[in-house]
Amino acid sequence: MPKRARAIALLLKPLWRLALTPDVRPRNELALRAALAADRAMYRVTGGAQHESGGRSVLLLTMRGRRSGQPRSVLLTYLPHGDRLVVAASNAGRERSPAWLLNLQAEPVAEVQVGGRQLRVRTRVAEPDERAGLWPLFLALSPTYEGYQRALRREIPLVVMEAVE
Repeated sequence: MPKRARAIALLLKPLWRLALTPDVRPRNELALRAALAADRAMYRVTGGAQHESGGRSVLLLTMRGRRSGQPRSVLLTYLPHGDRLVVAASNAGRERSPAWLLNLQAEPVAEVQVGGRQLRVRTRVAEPDERAGLWPLFLALSPTYEGYQRALRREIPLVVMEAVE
């Protein structure tokens, strides 16, 4: 990792501690937004080199905003499943769905950066029987989502991404 990226990573650690509680729930919305923006910038600059979230691999998903039409990007933990990528629309345990899910429902074609690799993908919410098979695999990858699901009234959707030509 380049020196600049290492320095940014060191600066991000206290910001993340301010933004999230120990059980990975949002604590300070302003700090969370700043940490996420810095994290996205670092991912782009380093090509995702050695970028992990709690030991889990993350991807950078970019889609069009459903109202603004502007590009919107979010870093997400992902589960590789065959030739597909699977992400959880948990919104960090919040009751409302994340904006990125609503954007993808309006326009399901998006761009994904996995490390240095760029992909154009078609996205869809996993069907109930498909989700039932994927959810335990996702929890094995990232047990934090089990706590999120227990605390929510809504079911956390899993989003399946498949590469398109």
